[in-house]
Amino acid sequence: MSPLANLGRTVAVLAGLLLVATVALAQPQPTDAQRQAATEVAESLRYGHYADVDLDDAWSRRAFERYLDILDGQRAFLLEEDVEEFRHLEESLDDALLDGDLDGFFTLYQRYHERAEARFEWLLARLDEGLDFDYDGRQRLELEREDAPWAQDMADLDDLWAKRLKNAALTLAISDQDEEQVETNLRQRYEGQLSRLRQTNADDVFGLLMAAATGSVDPHSEYLSPRQGESFDIQMRLSLEGIGALLQADGEYVKVASLVPGGPADRAGVLEPADRIVAVGQEDGEMVNVVGMRLDDVVDLIRGPKGSVVRLDVVPAQAVDMTRSKVVEITRDTVKLEDQAAHGEVIELERDDGPHRVGVIEVPTFYVDFDAWQAGDEDYRSTTRDVANEIERLKAKDIEGIVLDLRNNGGGALQEANSLIGLFIDRGPTVQVRDARGRISLYGDTDTGTVYDGPLVVLVNRLSASASEIFAGAIQDYGRGLVVGTSTFGKGTVQTLNELSHGEIKLTRAKFYRISGESTQHRGVEPDIIFPSLIDPELIGESSLDNALDWDTVRSVQYREYGEPWRYLENLKDRHRRRAEEHPNFRYLEQQAALNRQLREENTSVSLNREQRQREVESQEAEQLALENQRREALGLEPLEEWVDARGEESDEEEEEEPVEQVQVQEAAQILLDYAQLDDSFRFANRD
Repeated sequence: MSPLANLGRTVAVLAGLLLVATVALAQPQPTDAQRQAATEVAESLRYGHYADVDLDDAWSRRAFERYLDILDGQRAFLLEEDVEEFRHLEESLDDALLDGDLDGFFTLYQRYHERAEARFEWLLARLDEGLDFDYDGRQRLELEREDAPWAQDMADLDDLWAKRLKNAALTLAISDQDEEQVETNLRQRYEGQLSRLRQTNADDVFGLLMAAATGSVDPHSEYLSPRQGESFDIQMRLSLEGIGALLQADGEYVKVASLVPGGPADRAGVLEPADRIVAVGQEDGEMVNVVGMRLDDVVDLIRGPKGSVVRLDVVPAQAVDMTRSKVVEITRDTVKLEDQAAHGEVIELERDDGPHRVGVIEVPTFYVDFDAWQAGDEDYRSTTRDVANEIERLKAKDIEGIVLDLRNNGGGALQEANSLIGLFIDRGPTVQVRDARGRISLYGDTDTGTVYDGPLVVLVNRLSASASEIFAGAIQDYGRGLVVGTSTFGKGTVQTLNELSHGEIKLTRAKFYRISGESTQHRGVEPDIIFPSLIDPELIGESSLDNALDWDTVRSVQYREYGEPWRYLENLKDRHRRRAEEHPNFRYLEQQAALNRQLREENTSVSLNREQRQREVESQEAEQLALENQRREALGLEPLEEWVDARGEESDEEEEEEPVEQVQVQEAAQILLDYAQLDDSFRFANRD
């Protein structure tokens, strides 16, 4: 199961992060079915979870604070007096779940609901008075308020929301909307949020409370309501007709967590991880603002019949201001096995001693056609079978080595990770799995012989996870090849899905360990040679998730070392550095990654002065544009006039012989050739 799929479902339960929650006319009350399910969730956490979970007062305090964060993570609705009034619940969640006594926590939710409902009515009343903002002065709006103190009184919240409303209006005004359009868009936004707030039912409130309980233990354990369980099953069957993107809540916004390999969004090339979706439209229909909308409602808007077109208003991950959005179109489709199949190619490199040929095999996911396999079909498709065929095809073309590209591979079937390793080693252990009782199971390749013995490089990035990390870690431990790229995701846990009397629970039951004894959890796999990356590890990866389980070790197992690539690392790194310093795309990646970090650290607030805001945005985008055009000039491409055009059909990327992402493949191939040149043992490898 893909860890990014797990991530997407986890945050779906947390979709009530800011504005998701409540009911209109009557206070929701927990049902008998929910009370029973709460007890089952508590027992599951206490007796079934991998970690040693004590449902005590300390755990209750953590879960209570998480519940507050889920309800009002930006400290924008509740007052300090509200929180203190319910502080008596702080150490009682353990008993409440075990006894099914949920009333106090539903009442706390109702207080949040009352505050939120009154706040949206307040915003709509302000709009009724007309927008008459003065965009002068020196006011600024703090963007991240997770650690802000609770407001002392309503005057404090009125001041905060006056700034928020002013910022929302300024953001739209800078996007060239007139005053009437600004008012219309804001009214639709707040009316929509108020309407959804009033539609919340007891299942929604129960889901938020269970999210606090499970999320305080680890980010991949979660309660699924009957509706969410059905959606999860559809997703796991890959029969969902949509765009093939996993989404997560990010404050008021919906963010792209990852793209399904081979899916419509992946093929279209118009979305990237950490992009934010601010509006959704159907075909030529009106765009619906989704800022503040609950995650599952946004997903419902994006889903649709195969062949239909959905339009998304997207703010790129690297954008410094929410005004810099762009509408993209994606044709909905189903994700098919053949779209995710491994495929190879030969790339040619010119070096001082002449041309060289390297095979590159891209593995988007670890898959197996279970239906065909169970039916006894001898020609069933799987990652291992497809890669073996590609290896034979590439060897026939006289390649000098293979780069296995696992970038963006979020995992999949564990059996395929084991058998794929077996193509490159002659039997041996591949991964250790420890369960909640401390028992360790050893998995490995039992087939004699190899398919490929030559030089091997594994290319990974931050979105390489789970089974990808098992494969890369084993290749590294065996000394069978080099791992290059960026640190991987760090998802080293195993979940199982169990039915409850009402809904289901996805529970972390085990943990992966490399044959060296090191866990892949939290830290991931550290490459032998590091490449720069535009994916921010502060935003994407296991270490970015709350309450992620820690990294640790178990005993190593006995295994044979096939090589000693670490003997050549300093030499290989030196050669890599020299090439990277001379290559425009590598220089761009390093400089852009550094600039992104700088902007993220600097942009903790925004100016509410129109001229100052525009100067800040223009200055920051000028830096980004200068980097992009420096790269393009070095590659002989036409410069861009606007930084936002660096992605999409206006960017002339299709004219580029070697786009940014391809330079990593090219450099991985160069490292492979260096490695083959330095290690004499490959001269005797079987190339037949």
